[in-house]
Amino acid sequence: MSRSILSSAAILGALAVILGAFGAHGLKQYVPVETVSTFETGVRYHFYHVFALLATGLSAIHFPGIRMKRAAQCFFTGILLFSGSLYLLTFLKATQTVGYSGIGIITPIGGLFFVAGWLFLLGGLLKRDT
Repeated sequence: MSRSILSSAAILGALAVILGAFGAHGLKQYVPVETVSTFETGVRYHFYHVFALLATGLSAIHFPGIRMKRAAQCFFTGILLFSGSLYLLTFLKATQTVGYSGIGIITPIGGLFFVAGWLFLLGGLLKRDT
């Protein structure tokens, strides 16, 4: 289990670097500054939760169990929903696509997955299970 969590963290970490570089160097020519800020928020939380996945994967070696697996799943889902929705909103703004502003409702759902991930991680550290 920990190997797949760590592998996911490595892949998502590489993606965060690529997206962060694009946001810092190329995005400003396509969207307004406030939209760049939205994108940067997505990258920042993406990175934070890559580190959370790394911590979860390493912790799962010493504290194996379903809670660690659930923590990793929540962090992964949170990155997908929270950061992914912010990336998508930026893309829609850049392409001047209208009618998809409701996608922003996905962002706080992703945030709830982040919170759940941290709580599962805590539970996994406090109580060893299988």
